Amino acid sequence: MVKVIASSVRKGNVLDVDGKLYVVLTASNFHPGKGTPVTQVDMRRIVDGVKVSERWRTTEQVERAFVEDVNFQYLYEDGEGFHFMNPATYDQVVVDVETMGDQKAYLQEGMTCILSIHEGLPLALDLPRHVTLEIAETEPVVKGQTASSSYKPAILSNGVRTLVPPHINAGTRVVIATEDNSYVERAKD
Repeated sequence: MVKVIASSVRKGNVLDVDGKLYVVLTASNFHPGKGTPVTQVDMRRIVDGVKVSERWRTTEQVERAFVEDVNFQYLYEDGEGFHFMNPATYDQVVVDVETMGDQKAYLQEGMTCILSIHEGLPLALDLPRHVTLEIAETEPVVKGQTASSSYKPAILSNGVRTLVPPHINAGTRVVIATEDNSYVERAKD
């Protein structure tokens, strides 16, 4: 176990709290005008999937569990879960739906992801920061609105809702940030 300060905890980290392993779902630092800065962490207990919220002073020490981050390639989904393969050893790992969470919408066949593995068990999944998807549907362009900085709602080919600039139409391929479903740019392909 490695002790780190609470403010350095990030999404996907695995923490040891009171002898139990937790995977971090969200971590944010708050710096109020008065008082001590704190780190708010939402975690999921690995053994039973219970979600827990913790708040620590940013300078407090927390224990990070030793996990191995390994590149895996996404193969397919079935009743068991999501199947990944280590391209170096050809070992296959199944990630359950609970561990996958909302990230499953961005999985594409052949995509390389980083799996955090602790004692042979996949604990957390780290997707690429950006994915390229097609716009399934969006509102038509309103004449004269192209110069403004307003965004319009759109639905991506994977069913996720996002906001895109007015000049983007249905059928256009765009780059999306997987962390917050936000539009990055028009795809260059």
